Amino acid sequence: MTESTFETVTYEKCGQIAYITLNRPEVINAFNLQMRDDLSEVLDAVRWDPDVAVVLIKGSGDRGFCAGADLSEFGSAPSQAAARHARWERDIFGVLRNLTVPTVALLHGHVIGSGVELALLCDIRVAADNAVFSMPETYYGLIAAAGGTQTLPRMVKQGRALDMLLAGRPLNALDARDTGLVQRVVKLNDLEMESERIASDLTEIDPALSGAIKIALATARDLPLADGLAHEQRLSIMLDRGVAGT
Repeated sequence: MTESTFETVTYEKCGQIAYITLNRPEVINAFNLQMRDDLSEVLDAVRWDPDVAVVLIKGSGDRGFCAGADLSEFGSAPSQAAARHARWERDIFGVLRNLTVPTVALLHGHVIGSGVELALLCDIRVAADNAVFSMPETYYGLIAAAGGTQTLPRMVKQGRALDMLLAGRPLNALDARDTGLVQRVVKLNDLEMESERIASDLTEIDPALSGAIKIALATARDLPLADGLAHEQRLSIMLDRGVAGT
């Protein structure tokens, strides 16, 4: 096992599985500029490491996965817009979305704002039964701007997305599963074990194959069915030739 500890993130690699842990438990792993920089380095390491086959992302501490943006930084910035702009200077959300290896989010306790958005960019989301999901940005006069207005309605029905984004209605774990926000709900004590089981199964898949599947599903959202089917066929041919996912 290899391990690297940053100021706000812990990165470990055990075999083919990479473990990324948001590590600010005193503020429920609230996302700040330092976490942006630390995650950027970690995700770049994952992206260029051919030995990584699966990524697990979780939050440290008992209180939750991520409490969203660290509002204390808003007070020190010239404006809320300036504070948010600083977070976009490194596109960690785009890097996470475009990873060719499968990503699994372990979600417990509070999953708020950009914590929800971070989870939505993962391929598989496993929630503990104590998880609560909320998007409170409108309370602060803001729009969800780390992909939430685009990813949320792709996972849940538009009416439910509007309820969360406009009215700020929270979802408990079971509601999140029933609406498609997460795929699995387990007891809190089983969260790590279930996620490890999923990750272990995913390491058995040829990385070129899992990468091709992710590409095919991503393009399916944007292409007419006929074009999507043609793209799927091209990926299948590339896999046969050993060039897909590169």
